[in-house]
Amino acid sequence: MTATSRGPLDDLTAFRALAAERLGSFEHTTVPDAPGLRRAGVVLCAVDHGGVPSIIVIKRAYRGRNAGQWGLPGGRLEDGETPEAAALRELHEEIGLTAGPGDVLGRLDDFPAASGFAITPIVVALDDPGTLAPSADEVHSVHHTSLRKLAADDTPKWVPQPGGGRLLQMLLGPHSRVHAPTGAMLWQFREVVLLGRQVRVADFLQPDWTRH
Repeated sequence: MTATSRGPLDDLTAFRALAAERLGSFEHTTVPDAPGLRRAGVVLCAVDHGGVPSIIVIKRAYRGRNAGQWGLPGGRLEDGETPEAAALRELHEEIGLTAGPGDVLGRLDDFPAASGFAITPIVVALDDPGTLAPSADEVHSVHHTSLRKLAADDTPKWVPQPGGGRLLQMLLGPHSRVHAPTGAMLWQFREVVLLGRQVRVADFLQPDWTRH
């Protein structure tokens, strides 16, 4: 494959154009305000990693909320913040990367997490992300998952549940099984942005341990 023929799974510039187009025509859903509802913003951050366009996924520190769970950089909205502003602030606070409004390509559906948060996923692409600087208080490790891996047929696994329904696992690596909420947002990113399909994820099953 020549440099001029590289597609959006292999070239960050091509990905940016495709993602902006598809997200621009995607009518995202918003979880309505309700008593006790808390809001958070997270970032699906696309960067070149060793010449391969990839999304950053983190494993949270083994203490505090969501201890040891797979996640996306992000966190709770502060007073007066938009989900976009909160997501970009948390991207910098958690892993040291700086992104501005011009790096934002769009957003996906709010996800109503069992923990009581409505999570808004913001899609960002960074040409020159700088050096990762994970916060030891919040992040155990930082990982890169290629767009090709996310788009692969064998990455999503659907596990039937005894009480009915199926539990999604995003198989990002030999020891990386990512469930909803994060798995659901990665799956919707894959389907909407990478594969051009219109899908929803709000009703996806969540393991009991994600409530904490």
